[in-house]
Amino acid sequence: MISRIEGKLRGKKTNTLLVDVGGFCYEVMVPVTIMKEIENGVREDGTISLVTYHYYQVEPSRSTPVLVGFLNEIEKEFFEKFITVSGVGPKAAVRALSMPISVIAQAIDSGDMPLLKSLPGIGEQRAKEIVAKLQGKVGKFGLIQDRGGAPTTKMEDYQEDALEVLLQLQYKPQEAKDMLTKALAQAPQIKSTEDLLNEVYRQRINPAAGKGKPRNLVNAND
Repeated sequence: MISRIEGKLRGKKTNTLLVDVGGFCYEVMVPVTIMKEIENGVREDGTISLVTYHYYQVEPSRSTPVLVGFLNEIEKEFFEKFITVSGVGPKAAVRALSMPISVIAQAIDSGDMPLLKSLPGIGEQRAKEIVAKLQGKVGKFGLIQDRGGAPTTKMEDYQEDALEVLLQLQYKPQEAKDMLTKALAQAPQIKSTEDLLNEVYRQRINPAAGKGKPRNLVNAND
């Protein structure tokens, strides 16, 4: 089994990296949320070291070795737990893990079905199975201080203003972004800073209100 790979980064696609190890170029699948942070793992000389999950994709006429890469062991551990859910194979998990692992772990622990259903390829039945299998078992992953954020698009001015206010109120950048994402999920009609902050406050005093499908926010500098 290949547990780690280290070499020159030769190429990058949506879900895969090409890593040159001594003249041999390996294709490594990488979950979406980790791919967003992959530049943080590239050294000045262009090399990268990845913890890997190695499995064989079995088809009727062949068995293909596949590597899935991570920046650290804790990310790999979450991935291995995630694929214990019936119907969630490694390839599906690579696609589904499109949000920060801490956000997904918190959603599993709280039974946040709308957020889980928003993950690519995860429908209502699969989301129920994820919660049934993993709820109460992924708490430590919710403590990860993810470098990334929710899937990225350009923030509206009122969202940027609301984020700035929360940062001034001493909330951590990732915490503030998550609060805004959940507020917009519950009240997508919001179009002003004041209304957005009021919705954040409402959810802080009534956490059960903060259930809904997330809208994308651009990453802020931590």
